[in-house]
Amino acid sequence: MLRVDEMLHRLALRVLPHLTVAVTQEAVRKKKRLVMLAPGLAAFVVYRLVKLVDPLAEPATMLVLSGLVSAATALWAYRVGRAAPLRALWKEDGARLISWVVGWIGFAYGVQLSLMVLALLRVLVHYDFLRHPDGPAMMAIIIACTSVARDAFEIGHVRLLQRRGESILTFPDGAPLRLLFRAHPGPLAQWSGLAVCGGMILALGVARVSEAGRTELGQFVAVTLIGGCIALAAYLAGEQRPGGWRARLGTLGWSELFRFWWWPGLAFAATYYLVLVGAVVFLFRLEQTGGLAQGLIAGAVSGIMALYGYYLGYRRQVEDRVQQTVPASLLRCPFVMGILSKGGPLSGKPVVSSV
Repeated sequence: MLRVDEMLHRLALRVLPHLTVAVTQEAVRKKKRLVMLAPGLAAFVVYRLVKLVDPLAEPATMLVLSGLVSAATALWAYRVGRAAPLRALWKEDGARLISWVVGWIGFAYGVQLSLMVLALLRVLVHYDFLRHPDGPAMMAIIIACTSVARDAFEIGHVRLLQRRGESILTFPDGAPLRLLFRAHPGPLAQWSGLAVCGGMILALGVARVSEAGRTELGQFVAVTLIGGCIALAAYLAGEQRPGGWRARLGTLGWSELFRFWWWPGLAFAATYYLVLVGAVVFLFRLEQTGGLAQGLIAGAVSGIMALYGYYLGYRRQVEDRVQQTVPASLLRCPFVMGILSKGGPLSGKPVVSSV
């Protein structure tokens, strides 16, 4: 259900500054808002039409519908971002890339986002799809569809820049992660293995301490905090700055450390926890995620966050080494962002932050 690089595109688009600059220009953001609005309305219409013939009370049926709507949305949004007709996309980008957009960014990612929404409603507000399917199903389909539209559009825009000759060091399709696996399997295995074991032990320890720690909400908080801390540590290790941990911590300000810990650390640890809980509860129909299931979920989330954190840190230092750098505080300034994007999305040599 959960492919290793499934949500990595989202992280790369927001953590790696070169990609962030490309997809957050004002003109791109305005167009993206419209791209997100149309599929959301279409998803609502499709949901209401399907409800006329099927109650969508079965999780599998609802998830398949969400995946199909998201797959169609991904292809359309990618085409808009790519600014090319479908026939040209197949010829210029190839079947492999288009299949990845439709199958993974569309169907699989849409299913995972729907599981996340269902689990979020169950864990935080006790609004259970299995008891009241209408509201959660509608929200799961619409939210998944709009999120897929956003990401597919951004990927299409990055691909457009690449076709125009812009230097894109890290295309957000997971290929750089697979290259890193082959080039540095040792550090990745070490960080992932330790994170899996540590996450399982800590989550089970929290469950043994109190009754609250055994609840889904208690595990949600614990696993999120554990995953966020692991992601930050792995990110710093992946950057491989000279001088060891003291130099790495000294290079980054506390605000930068907190920002990465908060997003993507906590945010994506929470996301993966909810996706896995959603799969356990709504696909395998295990009403209570206790004992072994809690440990396995915590271990999986911790391992993924370690892997992603190390990868993002490694790609960050690759981009910093190849490209000219400016301080991250300046990069976040709208005035400076406007200067950097004048004359084209990333005119001249790309300028990215060093943090």
